[in-house]
Amino acid sequence: MTDVDLPQPTSLRERKKARTRAAIREHALRLFREHGYDATTVEQIAAAAEVSPSTFFRYFPTKEDVVLQDGFDDRMFEAFDRQPPSLTPIAALRVAMRETIATFTPAEWAEFQEMAAIGMSVPEVRARMMDEMSRMIETAADAVAKRTGRSPADLAVRVYAGAVIGAIMAVMGPEAYSEGAVDAEAFGRIDGALAVLEPSLPEL
Repeated sequence: MTDVDLPQPTSLRERKKARTRAAIREHALRLFREHGYDATTVEQIAAAAEVSPSTFFRYFPTKEDVVLQDGFDDRMFEAFDRQPPSLTPIAALRVAMRETIATFTPAEWAEFQEMAAIGMSVPEVRARMMDEMSRMIETAADAVAKRTGRSPADLAVRVYAGAVIGAIMAVMGPEAYSEGAVDAEAFGRIDGALAVLEPSLPEL
């Protein structure tokens, strides 16, 4: 897939927001490298990105979220929405994941791996990962519900979403997040886990 195939923000406002979000994360990671995660404050990150602390919090609710909210999920679920309706939700998700990682640049892989390493080494970030998993289940349930015409609160939809996220967690343990270990091969393991799960899931 070429750059022109990628979904782009459709308005000047959205493009500006995307640039601001990326700048905040870029400067945060630089400061984490230079001073350490704990020694870096939100105020320092905001100043480096030339935004106010209140603007920082509009993009990231906490400092931990700079590490955890990497944008991959948004790109993947945008690709998920583009898949043909003939595919089951899990089949569409597998295709969307492969399409998304194919768009990663070397710089994005490096950033992704750096954030994963911080997530495993910093207790505060690691603890917040559980909240992120809950958010992922909600996001997956919303996407599956939209695709199937059912409610996100539907028990079957929520169990479906939970099973998918659980399968991902089963192959992405702490060792998978060690420095440099989150790569295309790791996503191949996720795809393999979803392939194992796929025959067991009901039609929705």
